[in-house]
Amino acid sequence: MRRKAVDFLEFSEPDRLAAEIATKYHFWETKRASWLELAKEARDYVFATDTRTTSAGNLGWKNSTHLPKLCQIRDNLHANYMAAIFPNDRAITFEADNKESAVAKSQEAIEAYMRNKLRLSDFRTEVKKCLYDFIDYGNCFSKVDFVNETVTDPTTGETTTKYAGPQFSRVSPLDIVFDPTATDFRRTPKIIRELTALSDLAVMLEDFPEMGYLAEVFEQVMSLRDKFNTAGVGTGMDVKKNSAYLADGFGSFRDYFESDYVELLHFYGDIWDHVEGVLHRNQHIVVVDRAYIIRREAHPNWFGCPPIFHAGWRDRPDNLYAMGPLDNLIGLQYRIDHLENAKADAVDMIIHPVLKIRGFVEDFDYGPGARIYTGEEGDVGFMSPDASVLSLNTEIVQIMQIMEEMAGAPRQAMGLRTPGEKTKFEVQVLENGANRVFINKTSHFEVVFLEPALNSMLETARRNFGLAETVRVEDSDFNFVKFVNISKKDLLASGNLRALGARRFANKANILQDLVQLGNSSLGQDPEIMAHFSSIKIAKMLEDLLELKEYKLVQKNIRISERADAERALQSAQQMVAEEQQAGLPPEAGMLPPGAAPQGGLPQ
Repeated sequence: MRRKAVDFLEFSEPDRLAAEIATKYHFWETKRASWLELAKEARDYVFATDTRTTSAGNLGWKNSTHLPKLCQIRDNLHANYMAAIFPNDRAITFEADNKESAVAKSQEAIEAYMRNKLRLSDFRTEVKKCLYDFIDYGNCFSKVDFVNETVTDPTTGETTTKYAGPQFSRVSPLDIVFDPTATDFRRTPKIIRELTALSDLAVMLEDFPEMGYLAEVFEQVMSLRDKFNTAGVGTGMDVKKNSAYLADGFGSFRDYFESDYVELLHFYGDIWDHVEGVLHRNQHIVVVDRAYIIRREAHPNWFGCPPIFHAGWRDRPDNLYAMGPLDNLIGLQYRIDHLENAKADAVDMIIHPVLKIRGFVEDFDYGPGARIYTGEEGDVGFMSPDASVLSLNTEIVQIMQIMEEMAGAPRQAMGLRTPGEKTKFEVQVLENGANRVFINKTSHFEVVFLEPALNSMLETARRNFGLAETVRVEDSDFNFVKFVNISKKDLLASGNLRALGARRFANKANILQDLVQLGNSSLGQDPEIMAHFSSIKIAKMLEDLLELKEYKLVQKNIRISERADAERALQSAQQMVAEEQQAGLPPEAGMLPPGAAPQGGLPQ
């Protein structure tokens, strides 16, 4: 009996708007196919253990050695980016927009609140993941939500809040699609694909009703699976795949509907309703199974656009998909592997050369002490390659150095000293020149990625803030910790958060170098000039530049107090020695434990 093919559109009867969003997802996914292919090749080289899994594996060489230069550049870039962006735990500051918001209490409250939330929400770990995307793919994405994580004691049933506040989270570049030809990422619509278990979706419906997931649509999702499982049983019916609704990650619709997972497409942005003829702004629409809308709401944020952020390493003109630092180094990595394996094969042929046999030669075992019997015209010789092939090591090293420079990581920051003697201001000039690309990339990451995300976190906190919270604050002037109660009013000051880690990292080295040069110059040796410099402020500046605040080294006039304590201890010790000498005690008697007698007994 011939099986009847049923189109997925007919089988699921999808919502019109959900079908439009699913079609848009498929269209944008196909438009980035070439970028995905390039990103995959770069990742293949980064995580390769030999050339068999890379595009250099088809060279035909016997050896398959892979020199992981791309991986080493990736690790160096990531380590330097993290060190620059997070030089300390106080890498953010609040800048007020008006006089009323510039009061110290407002600035201290906002900075203390945000630092506390960044620490509790594992902000540093998420930024670390984003930096890996920044290097591997050339594009990193993130979003900001408000979360309220609770833990229920299984014995007492008591519910405790684990974390409540803004949450910064990384979005995989493989899970987000958008129109790459748009001029502004923040304003263009975007779709994030999420694959979750059916049980997790049921938990969200039951435990978080405020999220707005529709229970009747969930029942429709489960009914669709029951309908699919029974569609082909005894009816001769089959379900035909539709390319616009193909669920990524599954071989077929049967695999998808028979699994315990469900696909959610989160649409963010403005959308035009063709039937109603209405433009819906700043929408968050969740499509399940690419057929039904399970959640729909206008996003409540105050900025008028979804809190999703993007940064690219090397921007392309008229294309939102940027280029990564490793992309144009793939050819050089291919060249390195090619030369290394060609050299290795040549060395193998030198060690174990090919034999050239002429005329009649009896069979023999090639090895030390072997005997070879030949006829009158027979001969056996070696065919060794040219030994000059071993000089390829020099070319490989040169290519590696070129790759280091093209990646934009400063050589001095990676522990490589440039040749030549450096004097006077030459060190600072060379350091600034070597770090220029590195500083530019880290500053770009902070300005276009971290700062908008931090301000979005502050906006989310203001919008969802409860009655009051207590946060931990460190007083840098008096070196003590205090706990401050913060209300919603304290967070409503007008201004912006700024991430100054990378820019501060770049300036610190210059300022410290200038101070050293000033101290060694004739100006620094002039007492008339130095009389106008505050020693306390210079000490605090050095403490900040060298990141020594945790050791509490700088205290006002602490050297005078310590010197006075030392003088008192010295005078007390001298007086004790004098009294012992007057009493006729030996010099070491004053050092004996209480009740112990010196050797020979007490003097008469």
